[in-house]
Amino acid sequence: MAKFLTGTDLNNELGKIFEDAQEQLILISPFIKLHVHYESILKSKKNNPRLAIILVFGKNENEVHKSMRYEDLNFFKDFPNIQIRYEKRLHAKYYSNEKSSILTSMNLYSFSQDNNIEAGVLTKATLIGNIASNLFMEEDSLDIQTSKAFKRIVEQSELIYHNVPQFDKGIVGTGFNKKYLKSNPEVDILSKFFSSKMQEVDSFKETKVKSNFRSTLNSEEAAIGYCIRTGKRIPLNDKQPMCDEAYQSWVKFGNKDYEEKYCHFSGEESFGETTYAKPIMRKNWKKANEIISNTIR
Repeated sequence: MAKFLTGTDLNNELGKIFEDAQEQLILISPFIKLHVHYESILKSKKNNPRLAIILVFGKNENEVHKSMRYEDLNFFKDFPNIQIRYEKRLHAKYYSNEKSSILTSMNLYSFSQDNNIEAGVLTKATLIGNIASNLFMEEDSLDIQTSKAFKRIVEQSELIYHNVPQFDKGIVGTGFNKKYLKSNPEVDILSKFFSSKMQEVDSFKETKVKSNFRSTLNSEEAAIGYCIRTGKRIPLNDKQPMCDEAYQSWVKFGNKDYEEKYCHFSGEESFGETTYAKPIMRKNWKKANEIISNTIR
């Protein structure tokens, strides 16, 4: 039976997905930045080589590092039995263990869990999991359809890291009492994967900066920026980083440190890094300042 979740209930049930996982844990989210609570739960699972983890992230094809931080990537690499996969078209979110699963709007992202209004549906059929219990469900049930859909997503995604546990042979013919020996990465293209994406974005940014310089040198038109609350295109001006509509809403409280949604320079989602006082993401500031200095000041 499916159960609708929102607010604290959603966060609590997601925590149970992590806590109860003994055989499998499926994490499918475009953006991943672990909340300290979930990270703490996962740390207790690192000594269980029989827990098979599948992690799928995506989006931001040109700046893939924004979908998953290096800190979280290195954290997951340490698990003895894990697949890390990438799907550039991913927008859906799904979390599952061998007993239950959650289909939700919520990214595995600390800002989302602490600030956003999110919703989800808890089901009992899982991606790989409890075959015996799944047999008693209707083929066209929500549980089974959800499980099959995300199984296809995993299969179609690109495997970029696979750490495989090695066991001794145990008691001959029984398969029991197998002792864990070590884990070996059978697939590891993480460095190549991320470096190639970073080279692409560096090339893109350099082209964009040069284009903006040519625009400001050849015309009196201001460089383009983005409203930090709505994402609308507006003149680039770090002292006025909002469109009129957003400014009228902001000025009622005038909190210069209130976390906003977009970078004023690039227009990309900032996930709370930008504010009225600091409207440009840290990684973009150097290049943004070059343009601002030549057009505004």
